Amino acid sequence: MQLRRFKARGYEFRVRRRERTLARASLLPAGIWLFVLFFVPLLILIAASFATTNALGFPVYGLHISAYQEILHSEFIPVFIRTILFALMATVGCVVIGYPVAYAIAMFGGRYRNLLILLAILPWFVDYLIRIYAWLEIIGPSGILGNFLHSLGLIGPKGIDLLATNYSVVGSLVYSYLPIMILAIYFTVEQLQKSLIEAAKDLYGSPARTFFSVTLPNTMHGIIAGSLLVFLPCVGDFATASILGGPNQVMVGNLISGEVTSPGGLPAGAGLTVLLVFLLAVAILLYYVLLRRPAIRRAGSAVVIEA
Repeated sequence: MQLRRFKARGYEFRVRRRERTLARASLLPAGIWLFVLFFVPLLILIAASFATTNALGFPVYGLHISAYQEILHSEFIPVFIRTILFALMATVGCVVIGYPVAYAIAMFGGRYRNLLILLAILPWFVDYLIRIYAWLEIIGPSGILGNFLHSLGLIGPKGIDLLATNYSVVGSLVYSYLPIMILAIYFTVEQLQKSLIEAAKDLYGSPARTFFSVTLPNTMHGIIAGSLLVFLPCVGDFATASILGGPNQVMVGNLISGEVTSPGGLPAGAGLTVLLVFLLAVAILLYYVLLRRPAIRRAGSAVVIEA
């Protein structure tokens, strides 16, 4: 009997070891892909950021910090601050608009839930540049919005021009990345245990208190995930500011594009990219720390007990 148990345990050990080996081997293609297309280019960028340029504009690699000195002691800092502010405003706008939409679809969509969520993310299937140029036709001079307001007699025949403003850039960013926020929040609201809400109502909780004490804490991880998925691409966005913005709406992506394509500007462009990657890594680390907080993981049970 003991021999049979020993053989069975040995067989189970071999099966588990084979499964672990297979699981590690399945990660190998993705690891190679990530190493070749992310880490290697990042190492090249880091090396280029410490390089200088010769008379022909080609990089001369070494350990020079002139590019970072230029970045940290020039007009680049206000652009970095403006980029972060634009990304934060766009993220907040997506949360304010996306949460009610996702909540309504998940709670009251019924059998049309899948159709409604498809309609909500349908603009995401349109090409990114086409969506930006659509905004250009709407809010630009002689655009659809100006002609409509002129037909109502609210403005003159010259129409209205909202281009080259912070509102146009942030509004376009919100429109572009809103579907991501809706999806992230929708999945968390859909997975919310309805018994928690019923328990709060049974304890005579008002709709507002039930929402802020039960629903919102239990869907906070969806808001955090959606905020990260919106904030990261907004920081690196450059097409929106190039098409809809002006000199006062330049973002970091525009600076990187201009420096890399200009003669002798590769080290500064690489340095800007490295600083941007560092900023995004800090945002991801903050997201990881927030999700590990016990207050977020145990929000539902703690709130119901407190009520």
